[in-house]
Amino acid sequence: MNLTRPQSSIYLSDSRFNVCVAGRRFGKTFLSTVVLLREAIRSNDRNVWYVAPTYKAAKEIAWDMLINTLPSEYIYKKNESTLAFTLVNGSIISLKGAEKPDNLRGRSLDFVVLDEFADMRPQAWYEVIRPSLSDRQGGALFIGTPKGRNHFYDLWAQGHTSKDWKSYQFTTLDGGNVPQVEIDAARQDLDDRTFKQEYEAAFVTYSGLIYYAFSREESVLEIDDDGGTLHVGMDFNLDPMSAVICIRKGTSLFAVDEVVMYGSNTDEMVAEIIHRYPNRNVVVYPDPASRQRKTSAGGRTDLSILQNAGFSVKAKKAHALVRDRINAVNSRLLSSDGERHLYISPKCKQTIKSLERQTYKEGTSIPNKDGYDHMNDALGYLVEYLYPIRTEYDVPQPTRWT
Repeated sequence: MNLTRPQSSIYLSDSRFNVCVAGRRFGKTFLSTVVLLREAIRSNDRNVWYVAPTYKAAKEIAWDMLINTLPSEYIYKKNESTLAFTLVNGSIISLKGAEKPDNLRGRSLDFVVLDEFADMRPQAWYEVIRPSLSDRQGGALFIGTPKGRNHFYDLWAQGHTSKDWKSYQFTTLDGGNVPQVEIDAARQDLDDRTFKQEYEAAFVTYSGLIYYAFSREESVLEIDDDGGTLHVGMDFNLDPMSAVICIRKGTSLFAVDEVVMYGSNTDEMVAEIIHRYPNRNVVVYPDPASRQRKTSAGGRTDLSILQNAGFSVKAKKAHALVRDRINAVNSRLLSSDGERHLYISPKCKQTIKSLERQTYKEGTSIPNKDGYDHMNDALGYLVEYLYPIRTEYDVPQPTRWT
């Protein structure tokens, strides 16, 4: 298999525990599958795991990659319902999710890859997986993009001082999958803090305000509604239901109005928007949970209520990471090259207050649920859908062993 020089340095490490901090599109999943195969064929009957933040993510990220990288003659059987490969030597490669750490208890492990460890609960490692490696003296590879100075940072720092541990740090450009021109484009699109974290793999300290790129002096201005299509971000909490109403002009997004309704439901939110803006083309960007969530009577989903009202609905199949929503909003508020592409009308008082006041829980990168999150979530669903910070690049496909 063709590994890049940075990937090879990790693959060839003789340390028991390795921590790799890398920028987006470094090739983390491909490296993980190669390491999993190496560990599974070291000897017979080994138990090797790939663990992602959720079971769904494990399947979406690694299942197809493993199918494409594992030599077919090595596979005795594969079971997609349990996400497991049994090799001809009796070793098993299993894909797991860490959303419920206690479900991972009870098995002795020879090796584990923890992908995007920054997004997992730390007890998944300290209380469950680490003890499972003890009787076989198993090893681990932690790999992912930083998320502030949380438990992933602690392990990365440990790799510089502890015996049996080794740490690595590589940028997106180091990975060799993304050209310099794309890196330069991302630098223009993203705010400086997000760019450093996502592309330079820097452990950016997140403290205090979440939407640090918002400036009342520069982000708030009077906006003329041109009568065109309305773009509405919507959050479905019943107390309150929140919506931010925007228009687009060129590359910029302007919040011209907001709706905050306590003790309400989706039908009433729809009626209010139609009352304020009759005969307007409306596109709604709701919480992806709207596909299943029901805040009105009759067994109807929030998504169906919006569609039946004649609104066009743009909802992703699954939630983006919270940090991706936050990064997307900050990047539109102020990009790394100093440009602003998101403006708020003075009449959007709750939106302004929420952007100014929502904070992280002290010492963490977890947003406080302090009442300011509802409007920010509504805005985030819209902005992240229209201007996601994730950019898909053409990455060379892994080569099967022959």
